[in-house]
Amino acid sequence: MAKQFNDTIIKAYKGETTNYTPTWFMRQAGRSQPEYRKLKEQYSLFEITHRPETCAYVTRLPVEQYNVDAAILYKDIMSPLPALGIDVEIKSGIGPVIHNPVETMEDIERLGTINPEKDIPYVLDTIRLLTKEQLSVPLIGFSGAPFTLASYMIEGGPSKTYAKTKAFMYRQPDVWFGLMDKLADMTVAYVQAQIDAGARAIQIFDSWVGTLNATDYRTFIKPVMTHIFSELQKNEEIPFVLFGVGANHLLLEFNDLPIDVLGLDWRTSIKEARDMGITKVLQGNLDPAILLSDWETIEARTKKILDESKNDGHHVFNLGHGVTPDIKPETLKKLTDLIHSYSAR
Repeated sequence: MAKQFNDTIIKAYKGETTNYTPTWFMRQAGRSQPEYRKLKEQYSLFEITHRPETCAYVTRLPVEQYNVDAAILYKDIMSPLPALGIDVEIKSGIGPVIHNPVETMEDIERLGTINPEKDIPYVLDTIRLLTKEQLSVPLIGFSGAPFTLASYMIEGGPSKTYAKTKAFMYRQPDVWFGLMDKLADMTVAYVQAQIDAGARAIQIFDSWVGTLNATDYRTFIKPVMTHIFSELQKNEEIPFVLFGVGANHLLLEFNDLPIDVLGLDWRTSIKEARDMGITKVLQGNLDPAILLSDWETIEARTKKILDESKNDGHHVFNLGHGVTPDIKPETLKKLTDLIHSYSAR
């Protein structure tokens, strides 16, 4: 007998009352799971994503092991960039490395456009496999946001200061907006293809936009984000989540966007976000490092977040950033059980 489909997280994302607080964990697929580590001995990240059966297995594994309320598609925010002509490699211990960084308007004009069915059929096939045959919870699709993608494309890889990216933005605003337009078009097409294939919610990761101040965000980023979400909101049944790291000073800017859910990292509590005037459904926000502590500490911190969110009920539990490789799978399972039982209404 097929397991009943659990759409609790979609109801919570839409601000509806649910019987308990649903949860999933960023980077829940892979990282700390022994089954995943065994696969990584054979395949790279990109190789796994190009194998729909294998990728679907990695994606659904945490649902089966932890009993979380959503699956997050296993892939990287770099996945669509090769279609644009970006030569990207995921290097172990480093992250994405771009071998042809963007520097000039000519570089941007050379960028291609994405045709999802042609350029990333393996991503869409994985979604179809999961949503038509394998999952009893919603699948969350995702994309990187233009600023975060641009930071890799300009810096050539990860950065601590984003100095090249910001200098590019300040010195060449016309070129910057040309790049933003290209990435906005790609994001809309890429996300729409995931929705058409069966994704039931979408998270946009603007992981590194917190490096900007609010004035620069309003000038250089907010118009493109408004455009992206306005286009995507034509999918009325699909909730959209926006998440950034170290972006508490931008939360009111995020709150203005046509999104449904605002993700918090661990630096801003649920109460602080509400007190500053955030009205969206909130997602977050246990510090992943807490999960390396003793259970008593984990339990106390988790209950504190749930207690704060009980006041309005518009909350999906998550970590304040992704699962790290040293977090034990059994801890995530125990955490899920705690969230479900403690928040039961």
